[in-house]
Amino acid sequence: MTDLSAEDLAAIYPKPSPRVIAKARPEIDAHARKFIEMSPFCVLATSGSDGSVDASPRGGGTGFVHVASPNQLLMPDRSGNNRIDSCKNIVEGSGFVHLLFFVPGIDETLRVGGTGKVSADPDLLASMVEFGKPPRAVLSIAVSEVYFHCGKALMRSKLWTPDVQVKRSVMPSITEVIHDQTGLGEPDAQEIVVERYKEQL
Repeated sequence: MTDLSAEDLAAIYPKPSPRVIAKARPEIDAHARKFIEMSPFCVLATSGSDGSVDASPRGGGTGFVHVASPNQLLMPDRSGNNRIDSCKNIVEGSGFVHLLFFVPGIDETLRVGGTGKVSADPDLLASMVEFGKPPRAVLSIAVSEVYFHCGKALMRSKLWTPDVQVKRSVMPSITEVIHDQTGLGEPDAQEIVVERYKEQL
């Protein structure tokens, strides 16, 4: 396999159109705000001090990420695996964050970039109670770039098409997978895992 250079890439891919360049906006406009307010799920990407990159799924009720202003987002950081990779990357690494928002049924996605800070201000935590509890922390994102991404990837994957969804039973539960991989923990059935998840939301 031959690694491509920047010059090779320029020969393979045509230049983006002026419209593709111009669609990257410096703040959240009415269309982006509406999309974020409809979104129950996004992927948060951060970079560490060693140059590593982490991508983490984030979800909640519709509009769980709050649009505080055209240049600020507030995202609750709820209970997870306690590795806190994203938070550590924000406070110890570059501070750069990128978000990819999804809305079920819409093939286009929304990309938001900026820099992040982590807060545990009691009033802020109390304002973001969901599932009966406040988040552990809140990520404050200073937005510098916002743009809609075309729907081709989701159209190719048929992500929202019901007949391509697989039955959960084709994969062992996550605790069964981790037990096989590490020998640690109990290999609980999927039904038990789901009930535990519900208690920890």
